[in-house]
Order: sequence, then C-alpha cells, then structure tokens
Amino acid sequence: MGPADGVIDLIHLADRPGTSGHRVFVRVLGRFQSGILTGHDVLDCEIVIVTEAVNATFAVTVLPEDLADWEDALTTLESGRFATWLDSGRTPSMKFKPDRSGGLWVSVHDGPSSGVTVTVPLFAPSETWAAEQRDLLARVRETYPREVVETSPGAYEWRRPVASKSPVGN
Repeated sequence: MGPADGVIDLIHLADRPGTSGHRVFVRVLGRFQSGILTGHDVLDCEIVIVTEAVNATFAVTVLPEDLADWEDALTTLESGRFATWLDSGRTPSMKFKPDRSGGLWVSVHDGPSSGVTVTVPLFAPSETWAAEQRDLLARVRETYPREVVETSPGAYEWRRPVASKSPVGN
C-alpha cells in the first residue's frame, strides 16, 4: 500500500541497508471514523516490528494530542535522552532509548491486550533519523489535518474553512 491508498508512515526507524534489517514503524491507515465528528480526527494506525525472528503488528488509534506528544518525544530523543510515546494505557506504548554508540533501542509494550513486549535494537540508524521522523510527522499532519474542534466539553463541530485574504487596495 502506498500514499495513493492514504497509508503513510508516521514513524519509520530502521538500521541502515546492509546491517541487521531491523525496522519499527507506525503506519497511518486512515481516519478512524471519517465523517463522524467524534472520530474523524482520530487516526487508525498500526505499529509494525520487523526483525529476523519477529514480525509483529499492533493495532493502535492515535489522537491529535498523541501527534503533539510524538513531537515532544522527538525533541527529548534529539537531546540523547530516553523517551516514551503512547503511554496512556489505552494503546500499546513505545519506548525509545538512545545509546552512546548512536544506536537506538525501541520497545513496544502491548499492555492493554496481549501483555507482550518486543524490544528491537537499531544499531545503525540513519544519522538524520530524527529529522526524517519530523518530516514524516509533518506529512501526516498535512495529509490528515484536524478538521473538528471541541467547542465545549463533549460538544464538537467542523472547523470552518479559513477565509482567503483578498489583496489590499483592489
């Protein structure tokens, strides 16, 4: 499936070609409930892990605030510190631990469903992996913009389109 299908990666972490072939990615499949106010801005996703010994997929829904949390996690990771994402307990969670050699350990814990935890070492991620993740996040936000606003607790409406500015002096 490719971008024409509406399927895009939010996260794609992998060892460089010619190394272990380990990959961890979060694939956005589409809107959870397109056209329904309360579910339109929620994204239907899957966390995918690929190694020599494990191929696993975990279903996950990503809320708009989860995208902001991923951006914060990236900032933490860029400073060389441990970060978590999706750690609310409602979905599988992810942990990211940079190591001193430039590698990155990624763990996915499916607490809400199976209880399984899979940890994948990425010994040779791209030197620009963090910037690449920011680019993917920007693409997801562009492809699936927020279109619903909560006007008061439990009350939602569609965002009004932004009026185009007319040139001054005409």
